[in-house]
Amino acid sequence: MASLSASNHVARVLSVANQLADVDASSRIEISWRRCLISHKLDPARLGPPQTLTEAEIRHVAEPMEETIRLLTPELDDLARVLRDAGYCVNLADANATMLFSRLPGEADARMFMDWKIYTGSNFAETFEGTNGLGTCLAEQKPILVHRDEHFRAQWHMFSCAVAPLFDQAGRLAGAVNITSCREDLERAAHQLALAVTMEATRRMEGAIFRDHFRNAWIATVPGDGGSGLLAYDDDRRIVGACRSARALLGLTDGLIASGIDLARYIKHDHTRNADEIVELRRADGRPLGQSHVSPPLRARSAPLRHDAPVVDALHRLAGRDPGMVKSVKRLKSIGDHNLPVLLHGETGVGKDVFARAIHAASNRARNNYVALNCAAMPESLIDAELFGYEAGAFTGARRDGSKGLIVQADGGTLFLDEIGDMPIPLQTRLLRVLENREVWPLGALKPVPVDIRLISATHRDLGRMAEEGAFRADLYFRLRGMEVHLPALRDRADRDDIISKIAREEAPNCRLSPEAWARLSAYPYPGNMRQLRHVLRLAGCTAEDGVITDADLDLPPFGGRTVETDLATAERATIIEALRKHSGRVTEAARALKLSRATLYRKIKQLKIETAR
Repeated sequence: MASLSASNHVARVLSVANQLADVDASSRIEISWRRCLISHKLDPARLGPPQTLTEAEIRHVAEPMEETIRLLTPELDDLARVLRDAGYCVNLADANATMLFSRLPGEADARMFMDWKIYTGSNFAETFEGTNGLGTCLAEQKPILVHRDEHFRAQWHMFSCAVAPLFDQAGRLAGAVNITSCREDLERAAHQLALAVTMEATRRMEGAIFRDHFRNAWIATVPGDGGSGLLAYDDDRRIVGACRSARALLGLTDGLIASGIDLARYIKHDHTRNADEIVELRRADGRPLGQSHVSPPLRARSAPLRHDAPVVDALHRLAGRDPGMVKSVKRLKSIGDHNLPVLLHGETGVGKDVFARAIHAASNRARNNYVALNCAAMPESLIDAELFGYEAGAFTGARRDGSKGLIVQADGGTLFLDEIGDMPIPLQTRLLRVLENREVWPLGALKPVPVDIRLISATHRDLGRMAEEGAFRADLYFRLRGMEVHLPALRDRADRDDIISKIAREEAPNCRLSPEAWARLSAYPYPGNMRQLRHVLRLAGCTAEDGVITDADLDLPPFGGRTVETDLATAERATIIEALRKHSGRVTEAARALKLSRATLYRKIKQLKIETAR
């Protein structure tokens, strides 16, 4: 049966070659098939794996994109978590269609990708593999969904690929973000939604590339029909950079930008402060263009803090109006710039990396690197080399000039180790030695490298219990726990509605929530926390019609495992937290408002583990 199906597919593809004048110009798939048959001279019946690079070749090819991959890894990991349960792998490829970053789904699906060599090092250029999501997206430089038997080669008919091209800060093709699923139960409509999510994630990645490249310039968002573009300019308001969409919107070219053309030739605004601000943009002739978010240069954002200045706004914004978070921020302020390690504890998705970045930005290390490693996302065999570095020739496939390693890269700045509880015991021993001696021994090195880092770690596990059970080094645990900060789950935040409103503005800026959608968002317990909320609103913003997010746009699966008792406890906890917030943490007044005795309220505060701001 499979052989018959493959024969039918091959016959269908070959029939396209005979339609020299009748090919439907609107069918990108048929046009690609013709390209593969006539221009590339490919055979749709050919069997065999894609071209795959060796480890040494991968390192050589990936070298020009090393910093880009490091910059985009958090967003790629985020995308992989969202799509993992649907059986998708996530890949970042270069402009030649070689996969340089891969995140595979769960075990059953991952086996299929491994067997078919859809992973780091494989090349899916259209000139080799025929019509496929990655190769055809790069050939046309447009997003595309290639669903099952739309692939040119019959052997790929069990896969569906949704791919978005990735452009750099100058609008040049840099690569593509690919998601592929082998699930037979997913219809084309489901893959279309996944493509929309991938396109939105890719847009954010392009923004990250642009902002990193022009970190020392002013950056303004420019509203347009296809979404906001990014424009960079210097202190004299001369344009120094523009992303692809901003170039198209304003008619900018490399030559105009190189000439240092005046910003006022295109747009005007009244922003003058060295701070993030929302301003009204006007065209050069005075006509309104829309709202813009203007970010100052990095030098302005990371200027030394005055000793009498308040904690950086980012920490205040993250704390919101939640008493426990406010208390944590006050404690962080009290330790100032003392090199005290911080351990962040909280459920997956509460925003531990965001909080760690805010701590770094509030410190005197803000001008130096913030370097992050997810210990759970990195294969055990690679963590050692990534974290501690290696000398040239330390092992087969090592780069000719070696690698500094993340710890040395963070020298003078902050090293963030996410999911530290998943770090293998042997590497825990090496990390402990680094913290004790303030020096790193790269693999193959003859002498240590001195380092000065501030360490922030994060976990959703109970490290104290793991240490008692021997699953985590007790001496390292106490080294990491200079100050422990608990980040509450979204369902336990006293300011949950504020957070929902804020994230809705960020993820779906051109949409409003219907009353039904708001009621559902407000009542949902969010097992995936902030990350889940962001993904839900991001997807809703893509599917909403006429700019209104309805209940039908919200992908909120039932959250099982919660009993009536836990729901009641959650409701009671939220009520008490809200009463304490309204009365600025004064227990006596909160008890009076709740019609409880003060002793009863104190008992419930302790029982429900509610932190009160002091």
